[in-house]
Amino acid sequence: MKNRIFAILLLFTVAVAGCKDVAKINAEEAGDVITDYLKANQEYKVARFHFGEMKFNSKKDMIELDKYKTLEDEGYISMELQEGKKKFLSRDSSFVYIIKLTEKASDFVLKQDEDKANVKAVLYELASEKPVNFNQVNDNNAKVTVSLKKANTVFAPFQKNQSDNSEFITRTYRLKLDKIEGWKVVK
Repeated sequence: MKNRIFAILLLFTVAVAGCKDVAKINAEEAGDVITDYLKANQEYKVARFHFGEMKFNSKKDMIELDKYKTLEDEGYISMELQEGKKKFLSRDSSFVYIIKLTEKASDFVLKQDEDKANVKAVLYELASEKPVNFNQVNDNNAKVTVSLKKANTVFAPFQKNQSDNSEFITRTYRLKLDKIEGWKVVK
């Protein structure tokens, strides 16, 4: 009886010792956890986009009209000219368009009201697969700082402040060990 208990205890000890220690995480595994998290929870910058009935009449408005025409050429909006007045021998003309979002724009629209929408202007993607800085706080927690590169969307020209000083941002994520799911990002 004692030999059986001893054999079972020895077998259990060997089995536990042979298992990988899931509480240990390295920089590569942390990078994989962050990559999976970013696929499900994308980082982005928001811009306000106006649509509906829009009037363009000054030289400044014509620059804005060119932005809308670019979106129309790429299929993200449709524009229908309601009224156009070309002033004779004048730089200023007046155009009224009905602008509508198309199905193609739905991937970028976050919130839509009657005549304006919040759209994704910039998407941030993992710059490299390896984290910039990895720090395991304790057996169940770790902090990972990663570099995210900036990727402009078609709605990027509609940002208020387009003159960013950097092509990337850094974000710090906290990882926590879940007994069932393994390492995951917590907010």
